[in-house]
Amino acid sequence: MSTTEQPLATFQVITDTHVRDEADHIHNRHSEQALADIASFSDGSSGIMHVGDVTDRGLPSEYREWQRIWEQNAEKLPEIRFTVGNHDIGAVIWQKPPLVLLEMNEGQVAEILEQDADLEHPVKQTAEESAALIQKLAGNQFELPGQTAHEGEIHADISARAEAITVAGLWHRRLIDFEAATGMKGTYHDHWIDGYHYIFLGTEQPHPKDCEMSSKQLEWLDEKLAEQAKPDRPMFIFIHQPLMDTVAGSLQAQGWYGVNQDTELKAVLAKYPQAILFSGHTHWQLKAPHTMYDGAGHMPTMFNASSVAYLWTDEDEHLEGSEGLHVEIYKDRVVVKGRDFTAGKWVEGAEYTVRYPVVES
Repeated sequence: MSTTEQPLATFQVITDTHVRDEADHIHNRHSEQALADIASFSDGSSGIMHVGDVTDRGLPSEYREWQRIWEQNAEKLPEIRFTVGNHDIGAVIWQKPPLVLLEMNEGQVAEILEQDADLEHPVKQTAEESAALIQKLAGNQFELPGQTAHEGEIHADISARAEAITVAGLWHRRLIDFEAATGMKGTYHDHWIDGYHYIFLGTEQPHPKDCEMSSKQLEWLDEKLAEQAKPDRPMFIFIHQPLMDTVAGSLQAQGWYGVNQDTELKAVLAKYPQAILFSGHTHWQLKAPHTMYDGAGHMPTMFNASSVAYLWTDEDEHLEGSEGLHVEIYKDRVVVKGRDFTAGKWVEGAEYTVRYPVVES
């Protein structure tokens, strides 16, 4: 008889699928491979947690393609829950040149978002390109409260262009499409699954790249984290953009952190070092340093969940590949394993253990 200890619960984490409206696109093929691979080892799983950028441009045709891909393996897969990503609900459709939706009127935006648009192949925008675009927008079209160009912050007059679609109007439209396709309600929500707490956070503005959180969401998070909180019991948080100077790609020099309320969010999280946070956005490969950020008892442990669509390296280079995480919960620890979906294998060197109760160091 086997004496191998079995986990109390398991779940999978994927992010940045960037599904396109072309069935044979590499991103779509990677999503198909990822879900088929997860189906092969996820029996009894508590669920798949998607950390945002489900689609590449947030177009209805892309959501339909995602649903087609999902349905291929749906009978063999656990339930999936979603985080919003900037590509899903942002103010910019990233391509060359970028389409700035807030520079358009209602009719133009409707045409873009409703048609099966034949747009140029999008690219991973660099931090410099994002900053330049945000600075341009700051000087012309719209305002996202409390932001400057260098730090993702924008100060401008939203009424400067009377015929442009409003921030609120664009946000409402993009969010409705996301909710209809994913079944999620709002950009932040929580779920108790098999006795564990899963909390999803997200932006409340259609920012081109970053996450803009309200004080209401931060207060809600504090309340949710306090529910049945115990030092020896993990709880799990999902947010698309990582916090600055935590996981791979989020170092200040790399530029892919992206929560505008970074300080405020960290202040809430510091109360709950037993939490584990998963983020996407950077696409950094799991072999890179800093896949795991050790909170050392002062902050939650944090993980970069890599990307299903394509990968990025510490050399700031694109890498073809598709990865995600598999999580096992035990009585005294949580084990996180990296998975190479294209090879159907575990990523060597990408296995991490978080021990409970968490001890300060």
